[in-house]
Amino acid sequence: MSDILFTNARVIDPSQNMDCVCNVFCKNGKIAQIGKNTVFENARQIDASGLILAPGLVDIHTHLRDPGFTEKEDIYTGCAAAAAGGVTTLCAMPNTNPTCDTTETVQYILEKAKSAKAHVLPVAAITMGLHGETLSDMDALAAAGACAFSDDGVPVATANLMRRAMEKAAALDLPILAHTEDKSLSGKGIMNQCVLAEQLSAEGIPNSAEDVGTVREIALLMNAPVNTRLHICHVSTKGSVALIADAKKRGLRISAETCPHYFMFTEERLAAKDADYRMNPPLRSESDRRAIFQALLDGTLDAVATDHAPHTVNEKSDFYKAPNGVVGMETSFAASYTALVKSGAMTVSALLRRMSYVPAQILGIDAGTLRVGARADLILIDENALWTVDVNALHGKSKNCVFKNCTLQSKVKMTVLNGEIVYDELTKGNE
Repeated sequence: MSDILFTNARVIDPSQNMDCVCNVFCKNGKIAQIGKNTVFENARQIDASGLILAPGLVDIHTHLRDPGFTEKEDIYTGCAAAAAGGVTTLCAMPNTNPTCDTTETVQYILEKAKSAKAHVLPVAAITMGLHGETLSDMDALAAAGACAFSDDGVPVATANLMRRAMEKAAALDLPILAHTEDKSLSGKGIMNQCVLAEQLSAEGIPNSAEDVGTVREIALLMNAPVNTRLHICHVSTKGSVALIADAKKRGLRISAETCPHYFMFTEERLAAKDADYRMNPPLRSESDRRAIFQALLDGTLDAVATDHAPHTVNEKSDFYKAPNGVVGMETSFAASYTALVKSGAMTVSALLRRMSYVPAQILGIDAGTLRVGARADLILIDENALWTVDVNALHGKSKNCVFKNCTLQSKVKMTVLNGEIVYDELTKGNE
C-alpha cells in the first residue's frame, strides 16, 4: 500500500464544512493529514490543481444481481462501474437468486466484495424470498453483516409484517429501506398513468400507488419504537414529497432518497417506446419532476441514490415486456451536477453532502468523510469537464442507461479506495 500526497486540490468535505485549497496526505489506507503545507518526500505525489477532492460517494440503493443474475452484472463489474462514477461504498439490494435472506448469502457477498473496487454493504431481505409471508431471521442476518433490511423490488406485502420488521430493525439499530407501492393500484403498469400511456396502449401506474405505500409506512412509523429508522426509497411523486415533509415536521425519524432521472426527466421520454427509460417507480409528470427537484433543495429529500438496476440488451428490447430498471452509478454525480449545480440551484458542496455524508449517516456507517483517521476513500472531480455518455464505454455489463447520449458536466477523474487508486482517468488511463 503506497502513501499518496494530493497537492493543490480544492478540498470539499461537507462532514467538516470544509472548502479550501490544500493538500491531503493518505497513509496506510487512511487520511493522515490535511493542510496547506503538507509535504512528504517518500509519498507518491499527485497534482490535483484545478480539481475537487471530495469524499467517495455512498450509494444507498443499488442492485448488483450477484448471486444468480450475473449475465446482467456481478459484484466485480458493478463495483468497477461504481469506481468510474466515484462511488466507494454501496448498498446491494436483496433481490438476487438466492435472495439475500440467509447468512450464507450475506457472507458470499461480503467475501466476494473483498477484492472489488468498492465497499459493498449487503441489504438483507425483510421476508423470506421477498414473498411477503414470513420474516427473515433478522438477528442472524445483522450478525452476519447486513447493513439494513428491505424487500426492494416489491413492497412488503402486509402492514402487519412491516410493523413487525420495524420493531425488529429498531431493536437491532438498523434501518428499513422501504419500497413504497400499493400493488393493487400499480397492477401490471409499465409507465406513469397519463395521456401518453393511453396513446401507447400501455397500462399506467398512478401516483397514488406510491403515495398510498408511503402513507402506510409513515403510519406504521408513527406507532413504532422511537428509535425506528425508516428510509423511503426512490421517491418520484409530489404526493410522497408532501407526506415525507409532514412526517419530518412531526419529528419522525424518517429519511428519503430520489434518483437523478426523477428530477431530470419526465414521462415524455417514453414516447419513442424505448424500454431503457422504464423503471419502477416510473418517470412522472413535469409537476412531479419539479416537486422532486425542489424537495432536494429544501432538504425534504435527504439523499441522491441511483437504484442501479442492470438488464441485458435482449431483455430491454421489447418496450411492453421488458423488466423495469436502469443503470446509473457511472452517471449519477455528473447528471446531478448538471441539473443542480450547473443550473445554479445548489452548491457543489451541498450536492456532495447528499451523495456522501448524508447517506453514510442514514446507514450509520463511517464513510463520506475526509476527517483525519477515516478510510482514504476519496475522489477527484473535474467540474468543468463536458462528456457525452457512450453506453459502450460503461464499465458494467449492462447498457440500459437512462442518460445515454446525454452531454453532462463534471467528471470523476480518479477514485481512491482504502488508499489505493481503483479508477484513474487522470494520470495513466483507467485502471
